[in-house]
Amino acid sequence: MAYDQDLAARVSRALEGVPGIVEKKMFGGIGYMINGNMACGVNKNDLIVRVGAERYQEALDQPHAGVFDMTGRPMNGWITVAPAGYTDRRDLERWIKMGVEFASTLPEKS
Repeated sequence: MAYDQDLAARVSRALEGVPGIVEKKMFGGIGYMINGNMACGVNKNDLIVRVGAERYQEALDQPHAGVFDMTGRPMNGWITVAPAGYTDRRDLERWIKMGVEFASTLPEKS
């Protein structure tokens, strides 16, 4: 299993009704794009959230959050959330909201 499909289903349900949302398989996981910009995703058992530079440290300071690093180079503005950090529906939705809010500020990609 490349990514947690149960988590992906939960994320998809939480994103229902968000304008411009598109699911896209990528890098062995799944990403959720808003107008071409990734808001969040699932990689293995981790939730990935694009929070942006301004909220990066705030997000990292939360329990179960960590640096997103798939290539040996951490990605500033992106975090991972371990399973214990999204078990509760409200926690998952809070993380997803952070990603949606940030991605919604970005210019549309064609």
